[in-house]
Amino acid sequence: MKDFLELAKARYSVRGFDGRDIPEEDIDKIIEAGLAAPTGVNNQPFRIWVFRSEEAREKLLSCTRMKFIEPAKVIFAVGAKPEEAWTRPFDEKNIADIDAAIVITHMMLEIHDLGYGSTWIGHFDVNALAGLYPETKEYSMVGLLPVSGIAMEPSERHTRRKSRSELVTEL
Repeated sequence: MKDFLELAKARYSVRGFDGRDIPEEDIDKIIEAGLAAPTGVNNQPFRIWVFRSEEAREKLLSCTRMKFIEPAKVIFAVGAKPEEAWTRPFDEKNIADIDAAIVITHMMLEIHDLGYGSTWIGHFDVNALAGLYPETKEYSMVGLLPVSGIAMEPSERHTRRKSRSELVTEL
């Protein structure tokens, strides 16, 4: 295992994919990383969809304007069922989206650790997706995660960070 902080700092949102195939064993590792994600009271309200065939990916791509992900041979989608997620009793905050976000984050870090690129796509039409894939309808769809080899360097935005004092408050 790499040093986690090194891994977390090195990972970035890839905007250029080379279209290489992802071996089955690596797809399994990426899924396994998502399955290992902790969720509120371990309810595991999430679902992972794997879009691999050309037809499935084309249909999925019709739900987003983010066409730079077209070369990715594998695209994951992650959502969670709110009725299966834990709800904080003090303010009725349902954490289904948070649980799904943890899953996607685990997957993104495994993708980077395996030497591939990914980016979290939040800009997609969930209603169009549900029309094409009715099995997603009952889920709060949190993100699409294309996976491929990296065909470009990170932008300068990757290293641009606010200062610790702007982001951290000690009490």
